[in-house]
Amino acid sequence: MPLGFYIIMAAQFFSSLADNALLVAAIALLLEMNSPAWLTPMLKFFFTISYVAFAAFVGAFADSMPKGRVMFITNTIKIVGCLIMFFYQALSSSGPAAYFAILFAYAVVGLGAAAYSPAKYGILTEYLPHQKLVIANGWIEGLTVASIILGTLLGGVLISRPVSARLLGIDFPFIDTGVDTAPEAAIAVIIVFYAIAAVFNLYIPDTGVDHRAPSKNPLYLVHEFAHCVRLLWTDKLGQISLATTTLFWGAGATLQFIVLKWAEVALGYTLSQATVLQGVTALGIAAGAIFAAKFVPLNRAVNVVPVGIAMGLIVIAMNFARSVEFAIPLLVLIGMLAGFFVVPMNALLQHRGHILMGAGHSIAVQNFNENLSILVMLAVYAMLIMLDVSIYTVIALFGLFVSLTMALVRRRHLYNARAGLLPVVPSDVHH
Repeated sequence: MPLGFYIIMAAQFFSSLADNALLVAAIALLLEMNSPAWLTPMLKFFFTISYVAFAAFVGAFADSMPKGRVMFITNTIKIVGCLIMFFYQALSSSGPAAYFAILFAYAVVGLGAAAYSPAKYGILTEYLPHQKLVIANGWIEGLTVASIILGTLLGGVLISRPVSARLLGIDFPFIDTGVDTAPEAAIAVIIVFYAIAAVFNLYIPDTGVDHRAPSKNPLYLVHEFAHCVRLLWTDKLGQISLATTTLFWGAGATLQFIVLKWAEVALGYTLSQATVLQGVTALGIAAGAIFAAKFVPLNRAVNVVPVGIAMGLIVIAMNFARSVEFAIPLLVLIGMLAGFFVVPMNALLQHRGHILMGAGHSIAVQNFNENLSILVMLAVYAMLIMLDVSIYTVIALFGLFVSLTMALVRRRHLYNARAGLLPVVPSDVHH
């Protein structure tokens, strides 16, 4: 691989690492302010809004200039959001206004992330020969999983008592940093990681491609995007893969907060300790993804849908875990099932999307549906917490919902197969 590829990977890794660490720091900040429990999942809700609201436009923005410049601009937007969160007390020191300041700050970071996504995938097709794209996508997915695991753990470490005490003890001569709490100290460190990503952005090579958006007319972009959404949902294989990945990412984002709450109630864990369990689940996802990539050919991708049904039922077993010795293997198993299930479905979706409309439009449609699912499921979870529903009841409802929905998707696929409506997927297509 050329040097520029590793620069792209480094920029992506540090930016994603900071995104995941910032979520933990923001949760800690809300806890420090004694905010209502239902506000915690709203952080991810606000982060995700931009992925849905600007889905029709971010692709055109990414194509309007060199991808390295796009990544630098959008990473700078993330730094601005981080700074707003750091100086939230300038907006309001307490009460609902302070809560909104934190949510707004994380929404700004989400705007940067939404615009960053098409650029990080699009530059690979511009920079690398097509023979190396499969390897390159493997790298970017692997690094993304690693950044989720390490970023979550980093956030937990930064807000932990020993580390935060050391950070707060650092004294710069003649400078009053205004850092008084562990979350603020963590955010200050996270800004440094965003800055490192920005430096790598500056050295991403210009591919020499003529960058010109297909149209600057917003109505045209919305119409084109809506057409692509309809195209993928009406395709008999596209609809199955899109339905399953949409459910997976919505469920995954919700499970992230369920694990934090469950660890607090069932195991008596602090936020810092609970982030380790999130990392354990992500390790399981990585292991499941590796198994799937090795053993599930693309033409049999739909055969993994029963694994999604099983995953939902096994999630309910969390209600019976009262010790970390039982919790860790259970969360690893849930993660492995999730990874084994989503990778073939994601590969099938990319294959159908590429055939029907091209990779760029396909990724935009996928992002829109998956993040819309995240918004809906997080809103429902936040409502249940606001109504003071027991976390054990939430887990049972969550597991049953995932299993039932997956069963309905499988039933739809079997109907399409019996009716002879399925397009042929060649067995030699790589994923």
